[in-house]
Amino acid sequence: MKDLQYLNRYLLKYKYYLILGLLFIAISNFFVIIPGQLVRNALDLVMDNISLYRMMEGLPEMAEDFGDVINSSVIVYGVSILVMALLRGFFLFMVRQTIIAMSRHIEFDLKNEIYAHYQSLPTSFYRRNNTGDLMARISEDVSKVRMYLGPAIMYGLNMVVLFLMLIPYMFSINAKLTLYALLPLPVLSLSIYFVNNIINRRSEEIQRSLSDLSTFVQEAFSGIRVIKSFSREEDSSKNLREQSKVYRDRSLGLTKVQALFFPLILSLIGLSTILTIFVGGSEVLKGQLSFGNIAEFVLYVQLLTWPVTSLGWITSIIQRAAASQKRINEFLFTKNNITSEKEITPEVTGSIKFDNVSFTYEDSGIQALKKVDFEIAAGESVAIIGGTGCGKSTLANLICRLFDVTEGSILMDGHDVRDFKIDYLRGQIGYVPQDVFLFSDSIRNNIAFGSNDVSEEEMLAASRQADLHENISRFENGYETVLGERGITLSGGQKQRVSIARAIVRNPKVLILDDSLSAVDTKTENAILNALKEVMANKTSIIISHRISSAKLADKILVLNDGQIEEQGTHEELLEKGGAYKELYLKQLQGEEMA
Repeated sequence: MKDLQYLNRYLLKYKYYLILGLLFIAISNFFVIIPGQLVRNALDLVMDNISLYRMMEGLPEMAEDFGDVINSSVIVYGVSILVMALLRGFFLFMVRQTIIAMSRHIEFDLKNEIYAHYQSLPTSFYRRNNTGDLMARISEDVSKVRMYLGPAIMYGLNMVVLFLMLIPYMFSINAKLTLYALLPLPVLSLSIYFVNNIINRRSEEIQRSLSDLSTFVQEAFSGIRVIKSFSREEDSSKNLREQSKVYRDRSLGLTKVQALFFPLILSLIGLSTILTIFVGGSEVLKGQLSFGNIAEFVLYVQLLTWPVTSLGWITSIIQRAAASQKRINEFLFTKNNITSEKEITPEVTGSIKFDNVSFTYEDSGIQALKKVDFEIAAGESVAIIGGTGCGKSTLANLICRLFDVTEGSILMDGHDVRDFKIDYLRGQIGYVPQDVFLFSDSIRNNIAFGSNDVSEEEMLAASRQADLHENISRFENGYETVLGERGITLSGGQKQRVSIARAIVRNPKVLILDDSLSAVDTKTENAILNALKEVMANKTSIIISHRISSAKLADKILVLNDGQIEEQGTHEELLEKGGAYKELYLKQLQGEEMA
């Protein structure tokens, strides 16, 4: 229960639901115990007076009156039992409206807490953990925890309250009969516990098989063009049959266990009833009990069967919930190392200085930057050129504080970026990442995603500056066109331009384009860069690219190689030096001529 202690604060928050639920459980159990006494009294009434009624057979009028009295009494008992059943049903409804409702409230709060915590964690957290695991903890694990907070607590409290109310009463009637009646129930509870563990284990195996099967089918449908292009339909179908066979075999194994499960329960319940009647009959012959007591005890045994049966089920639920909560706690207790103590919010003009900056990725141990020094004046445009893996994107991530430097410091307007309030810092930056991500929403909402209260004119202006407006105008629904998953409706170049428009519309002080023109042709690239001249005029702009053509508008060019600045200067200066930049320029120029 150690891991589940984290939930105690939620139980305290919704304590009134729990207290009312406990009260309703006690009342509902009261209305289920009383009918047993009414059955006993009704049966004893009939058994005690049946002989007297037969003696009156010679006196029809007296016998009829006597019979009417007995019938009326039995009807009163029957109506009373019906009323008790209705009252019990009402209070059981109230139990669910309190305890189960409490579990749903806690589920809601817990999911929101986990999601909010996920969003607060740094990018390094997402590099270490895959999306499927994150989703499983906020969905499947929380659902298992809710089963503990709802059904497990409800049935657990019901069992305890019923035992405290009923067992002492049964012992007060006849201790011997009570012991024999309860004898099979612990065996029933243990059997259910062990069988339920087997069922849970096999169910989890089935879920894994179903997950693998779903993943396979999803990938097959997503990559259907590749499958058809290489004529691998038969192989794909064969793999699906093999996956389906594993799922089928595991499902049949679970069915066999369940087929034995229910007969086991019924046989142990039947044994308890037989012992009650056998021992009760012996006590009746001794004059210790009445026939009504036997009927009463049979009802009580049936009444105790489900709570005892649920004990094994509850234990299994608690174990699974504890395991799930442990997984949830691992992430909830993960701390965000991207924090700000000062949380300053000064006016930003956009000057940036890298002061002896080095950075090493914690998860891989790769040193991406080594002693990097450079300055960018406010309103200046800088191009960072280099091959794949040289550290270009790392520079952008460090400016946005998606990561923190390992050594050195990054200054913005003379302030260390680690002193800025994080939301404020990122609000000053328009960042177009290398890996473009668009949401399954309209183009309009994707462009306006990072801003508040974007006007129609601002949205259209940003779209034109990203050389996107003409393309969108050809769509039937224009800017209301809803994109597919990850923007699949658009081409690669169109997706990049939507991402550029999203950054521009924020009117940021610092604009970072991280290889954001790689999916467009040279003509479109030139059109976008020319359109961006006006945007970049009063902004600090950083253009990250492996293509020389993207660097033409920059005031200054930095050539990055293996995490270090190899050359820096203007386009003309670097060509005159005849170093790495000129070599790269000639290679790309030759490639364009051959194309």
